[in-house]
Amino acid sequence: MKFGLFTLLVSVCITFTAQAEPTPNVILIFADDLGIGMLGCYGQQIVKTPHIDSLAAEGMRFTNYYGGVYCAPSRWSLLTGVHDGRIGGWKQTRPGLPIYRDAGNITEDQYQVAFAKLKASANPIADNEVFLGQIAQQAGYTTAQFGKLDRGFLTWNERVQRFGWDFHEGYYDHQRCHGFYPPYLWRNGVRFDLPGNTDPRCGKTIEGSDDVVGAHGRTYSQNVFIEGILKFIREHKDEPFFLYHPTQLPHGPVAIPEIHPDFVDHPTLTTPEKVYASMVKMLDDHVGLIMAELKTLGLDENTIVFFCSDNGHELYYGPKPSYKNQVLADGEPANLTDRKWRTSECGDVFDGAGGRAGLKRSGYQGGMQCPMIVRWPNQIAAGQETDLLAAHYDFMATLADVLNVEPPAGKDGISYLPTLRSQEQSQTHDYVIINNQFNQMGRTAIIARDGWKLIELDRKQDRFQLYNIADDNEERHELSAEYPEKVSQLKASLLSEIDSPRPDLGVQ
Repeated sequence: MKFGLFTLLVSVCITFTAQAEPTPNVILIFADDLGIGMLGCYGQQIVKTPHIDSLAAEGMRFTNYYGGVYCAPSRWSLLTGVHDGRIGGWKQTRPGLPIYRDAGNITEDQYQVAFAKLKASANPIADNEVFLGQIAQQAGYTTAQFGKLDRGFLTWNERVQRFGWDFHEGYYDHQRCHGFYPPYLWRNGVRFDLPGNTDPRCGKTIEGSDDVVGAHGRTYSQNVFIEGILKFIREHKDEPFFLYHPTQLPHGPVAIPEIHPDFVDHPTLTTPEKVYASMVKMLDDHVGLIMAELKTLGLDENTIVFFCSDNGHELYYGPKPSYKNQVLADGEPANLTDRKWRTSECGDVFDGAGGRAGLKRSGYQGGMQCPMIVRWPNQIAAGQETDLLAAHYDFMATLADVLNVEPPAGKDGISYLPTLRSQEQSQTHDYVIINNQFNQMGRTAIIARDGWKLIELDRKQDRFQLYNIADDNEERHELSAEYPEKVSQLKASLLSEIDSPRPDLGVQ
């Protein structure tokens, strides 16, 4: 009898403990074209980012983390949990159709016909496909997305819901996202107008223009989103939620309601540079507002916050023409061996890629290596840094691990929760794959666990480059002639993954 009573008491205590430990809320802030060198915790000197830096100081900063090289495939990889070399990773719908209608270039009837055709030809979604938002839904979470609502480029209400979002607010068309003053946005399939905005192109500016400050409308889209995010957090403070914010910031063409006080009287920055810096500051300020709201509501210690960017740095100011034309600061042509184009050497006052070669769309580190910062009080020790090889497609597996949900079979990602908790990371990638259909500065790439990286320059001509990024993250020393066997090994692995089937859909 005493033994039975003891067993009952133990059972009750275990049940109470399990119920007493709350399930964490999850917030993912996904910056747009933010180079790793633009954050203070990764070396930025001019633009101060104290709120994002605080996430790193109070949590963990990744130094070997990879996104994509371009917005659409990087988001596809994040949302599907598979690398963008898989079939479908670079398929996207055509953007801009709503702009043509809103500008009067086509009638409403013509728009509906064209939109129906676009829907019919859009990348199909298999019935058994599982997306990121659905992982949280399976755990009983309320899910929400604010900002750029599609992975690329034009979407609609039912499709956003299919991705696993209970609530969504933002842009359905990524081309409209290139302006910050849209006449309207969408909330759960219902259009709502933004006061004072009338431009069908959403106030899109001309790159390099000084006419980029408060002149294109009255309601700035990112202010709408932060208001909606804070409102959502307040309304769902008593239930677990997963909030995903794919922000426009600091994607260009640059525009801002007003120059941030830090840069108003800056003696050397041009107006576009001041605007770009102000956009990064707004992103940091909005992170600060989110964190302050969590603290006010008592949610701070029970919320895990992730911050990263979709791809490498992009220029919307300064020396962008020199990158496009592959010209160095001395006026001489760049090359892909000893004279690569770098933000640190070619006139980018911010050095947004932090010394890395290339920019967005490049197969070098500047195009694909991204910030990743994770804060989770009492779970992640403060001030941690990891060189674990990780990528966007690991986020789904990590989220499933955090929420104690079985991850879908056949995905490419690996949970890095053990690393976050300073535990042994028994499962790691042999390599990560980054697909790239551009060819300005390298194409596809494979990065191995031991630091070797192979970049495809020209597959038809069998031109590949080899680097050891563990010792040479700036890719200054090309080593293919010294290690031909390593080239052969990595090339075989890379080519086997490009345009490969989707194991998660039961296709081998």
